[in-house]
Amino acid sequence: MTERILGPEGSTRRRRFLWAPMLLIACVALFAIGSAQAVFKTGALELDGDATSLTAPSGEPQTNDWDRVCHQATSSSACGTTSDTASPKATAVSWSGDCLTGTSGTFGCGDLTATTFTGGGSKDPQDISSWAWNDGGGGLPAKDNLEHGFAARFSVSGTTNVGTCPNGTDLNGGTFDPSVNCELLYFGSDRFDNSGDAQQGFWFFQNPIGLGTNSVGGGTGFTGVHKNGDVLVISDFSVGGTTSTITVYKWDSSCAKGATKPNPGDCGDANLRLLATSTSAKCDPGLSQNVGFCGIVNTSDTTPVPWRTDYLDKSGNSSTYLAGELYEGGINLSLLGLGSECFSSIGAETRASTSTTATLKDFVLGTFAQCGASMGTTPHGDQTVIGTGGTATVSDDATITVTGGSSPPAPTGTVSFWLCGPSQTAITSCAPSGTATATAALPGSKSGNAYTVSSGSVTVHSAGYYCWYSSWPGDGNYKPVSPATTFNHDGSDECLQILPIQPTIVTTQTAGPLALGSSISDTATLGNTAKQPDGSAAGGTITFTAYGPQADPAHPDCTGTAVYTSAAYPVSGNNTYPTAAQAAASFQPSQAGQYNWVATYSGNSPNTKAVASNCADEASVIISLQPTMDTAQSFYPNDQATLGVGSGAAGNIKGSVRFRLYTTIDCSGTAIVDQTVSGIDHASPVTVNTTNTTVAVSTTQHNLSWKVEFVSTNSGIKNVTSSCHNENSDLAIDNGSQSNTP
Repeated sequence: MTERILGPEGSTRRRRFLWAPMLLIACVALFAIGSAQAVFKTGALELDGDATSLTAPSGEPQTNDWDRVCHQATSSSACGTTSDTASPKATAVSWSGDCLTGTSGTFGCGDLTATTFTGGGSKDPQDISSWAWNDGGGGLPAKDNLEHGFAARFSVSGTTNVGTCPNGTDLNGGTFDPSVNCELLYFGSDRFDNSGDAQQGFWFFQNPIGLGTNSVGGGTGFTGVHKNGDVLVISDFSVGGTTSTITVYKWDSSCAKGATKPNPGDCGDANLRLLATSTSAKCDPGLSQNVGFCGIVNTSDTTPVPWRTDYLDKSGNSSTYLAGELYEGGINLSLLGLGSECFSSIGAETRASTSTTATLKDFVLGTFAQCGASMGTTPHGDQTVIGTGGTATVSDDATITVTGGSSPPAPTGTVSFWLCGPSQTAITSCAPSGTATATAALPGSKSGNAYTVSSGSVTVHSAGYYCWYSSWPGDGNYKPVSPATTFNHDGSDECLQILPIQPTIVTTQTAGPLALGSSISDTATLGNTAKQPDGSAAGGTITFTAYGPQADPAHPDCTGTAVYTSAAYPVSGNNTYPTAAQAAASFQPSQAGQYNWVATYSGNSPNTKAVASNCADEASVIISLQPTMDTAQSFYPNDQATLGVGSGAAGNIKGSVRFRLYTTIDCSGTAIVDQTVSGIDHASPVTVNTTNTTVAVSTTQHNLSWKVEFVSTNSGIKNVTSSCHNENSDLAIDNGSQSNTP
């Protein structure tokens, strides 16, 4: 092994060299398709036989070149530029290199050792499980040693088949679709020595391929296996690297020995199907028309090396390439039917000849535009209120976002949805159990590289917490993705909450005013309840409470101790309670005043909330009766009062009556009679009289007036006072005194 061989980037093996064969595969396949297939002069990357963006093909603007690809991949100023911002910008890049002797740890450097093939099973037609490798074998010719490998992918606006960058949609009688981009892949390498032909193969693996640790054929095995559709490019650099023969194969198990071969003429060696071949695909800066694939080497011994601190050829040159030491090329992937393809691993290999069964010598493994997928989910129905029928609908969207180049293949297969719940507390874990709640087939609706499928509407019968668990096992292009595993219940994850319904309660109370001693009552009409999960009507109870008499009737208070609490009336859905079969919610206040009711429904978990009426909306008024009082005066200074309260049920007339007689017409002055009759306790009506008295009057007194006051000791009957009554009496005067005895 010579001192510089490319190996896997960042490994203890070699840094990766990925790209010369990529050019070759492009060239071959596209030549087999047609002649007006553009990859040259697209404005994406300069194919002009050098690696610097300071120059450009004749008549074209300066755009991207390998110095900018290097900087985009490594962010190192040692790439020869500090820019990777040319338009269009590559959607994927790779740049890697081996170390020079004594420069380990500097820009572009990996390990000084290198991996090589070993063992008789390391052949292209054999599956990777038969391959073997060792480390630092040495002994390879200098012309097979590559110092750097680089690649870049671009996605630009597609054109028709005769345009600048055909997207292939109008080939074979198709209709041009301007929404499809044109996918371009550019690749290149520089090598240690330009003396002699160099045969190389280049694999594009769909599955991840790596170095294993198992023992195979006297060496160490690889990890990963082939998949139908893997691409192999075999190229022969001849005449100092100015001419190449390119052949493109794909891995096809139907070509295996003994297998049924639908197109046997295309089958070469076992498992390999021929796609295309070409012996002439040179990028010529003088071309007036674009071509679909091409390659070119530098033709001058003074071609500048952008990364001169990391390059040294066999002749000791570090700042310039000798003719044939730099190779670059490109392919229009869209025209090869690979515009939507991505590869997990890439392997470059040197070989004894262009035969598929040639002895494999050296290799590097790398990654570029690896297919990847992630899944995001969006539940629908969070904070939905369950309906009166006791049901609500929820759903979940699963979005598979794929990566791998600018146009990775669409995901396939089935997404499964499980719904966990209901729970009356927040769910902290959710995992699939039993049959999936719903499934959906990919690819679903597409937005960019995101594909969305839905579980569809799922009916739930209970309020509470739910969480979705969505699972996709991946497919031939993508590994399984991780489902959502966080349960925050904050709208950012798979969880949602179905809310219980809010019922209504409308009350009807005995408003009054009613006389003290009357009973007051309340009824409640319950509405907008939801059925229970088993389909039965909402249950629970309604309780009536009364508060009063209110100290401030305009601002009633129902927070203290209730003066009345009813029984708990069982509920069965929407109805008026108490029902006809239930005893009335009523009581008889012991005091006059305003009483306020509250009807409280307990709710019925999980689907129906509790509800209570408003204290201020329910007032029953109890009043004290205003009695009537009729008075009757006789010629003699006697008076009589008759009290009555009509038919009000306020109880007996209780209290006392005070009679006062004045010698004025307006009850002014000092009464000459002041007599109180106490101990009255009689049903309405009741008559009360004064007793016989003697009064003194002046010889000129003719006008007398009475004032009668009833003071009630029954809270249900108010006090009452008579008005003054005039009495014009012709009293016989006897020495200034007169007996009231007739």
